[in-house]
Amino acid sequence: MGSAYVVGTFDTKGAELHHVASLLAAGSDVVTVDLSTSGTPEHGSVSVSAQQVAAHHPDGVNAVFTGDRGSAVSAMATAFERFLPSREDVAGVLGLGGSGGTALLAPALRALPVGVPKYVVSTVASGDTSSYVDYSDVVLFPSVTDVAGLNRISRRVLGNAAHALLGAITHPVPDVADLPAVALSMFGVTTPCVTALSERLHDAYDPLVFHCTGTGGRAMEKLVDDGLVAAVLDVTTTEVCDLVAGGVMSAGEQRLDAIARSRVPYVGSCGALDMVNFGATVPEHYRDRTLYAHNPQVTLMRTNADECRRIGEFLARKLNACEGPVRFVLPEGGVSLLDVAGQPFHDPETDAVLFDTIERELHQTDQRRLVRSPHAINDPEFVSTLLDQFHEVSPA
Repeated sequence: MGSAYVVGTFDTKGAELHHVASLLAAGSDVVTVDLSTSGTPEHGSVSVSAQQVAAHHPDGVNAVFTGDRGSAVSAMATAFERFLPSREDVAGVLGLGGSGGTALLAPALRALPVGVPKYVVSTVASGDTSSYVDYSDVVLFPSVTDVAGLNRISRRVLGNAAHALLGAITHPVPDVADLPAVALSMFGVTTPCVTALSERLHDAYDPLVFHCTGTGGRAMEKLVDDGLVAAVLDVTTTEVCDLVAGGVMSAGEQRLDAIARSRVPYVGSCGALDMVNFGATVPEHYRDRTLYAHNPQVTLMRTNADECRRIGEFLARKLNACEGPVRFVLPEGGVSLLDVAGQPFHDPETDAVLFDTIERELHQTDQRRLVRSPHAINDPEFVSTLLDQFHEVSPA
């Protein structure tokens, strides 16, 4: 079953950490891990000392214990991110911390495979938690009171968190998936295509659909890196638009890197490359562009020719780094529901810049090929083309 890991700074949070460790010990083996950087003795004994964790820093122990709190915490986070995934008995993790402690814990927890229970009782759990959780399944429990001693409130909150982890460890969700998983990327404007693909694949594959909001693309590639995905149907590469034009749903410069690292069979397309996402308003310098109010919280901006050229160059550069089987399919009839005749983003000339750039920059080989289709991305004929290419690179 493995062990429950209780992690945090035992020099300042020792009483609380030992409290949750004692609750977990009622039903699980427990490993306590000290992440203190002050150099003062930890509160009570621990299974793994701060020095042992710090030794995992690429520059050694001295890189962690610098005497400067900011640099020390940052370095300990790096060491812990290397330490935790190296352990083979992690059944689940429970950490405690304030803003600094949560930031210290988060990178290591995100590095664990999706599905491993990972909880943090934190003072920052009720705010913007995106920088801590990001693409992972880390669960944050609001501490209510500060993590600064045991009292009638903290005992209840800490106890609930400990019992939640114990329940997850002792009653794991059975893995019933007996089909290979295929990841699919989707946006509202590519939903008909991805829904049809999922329906036609689901007898031979377990479809995992990711919403391309920035974290969706990163989550998909996290599962690829973890070896949990057998193939990828990356229909919707729209997060690249936000990277290029400064939108709010970028997946970052690393988009598609996991495809190259893993050599997973890959079929991609240009889904929603006609749009950049902003909030209710767009930056002043974009006010004269073609805009579309998707809902009261989201305004879409039509990509222009220069942006499409840069998007095409990005995609080709990333695909050129892939040595596994790759097919990239161009929907010449339109890249989204808004990019077809009669819709506000319909602009065949701008789309042609995107398509021609990808074709010019992509280094085609027997493994890496470009396919043009005259159909729009949500047309049934385009779905069939994607499936034909998918079955070429990933036979069931």
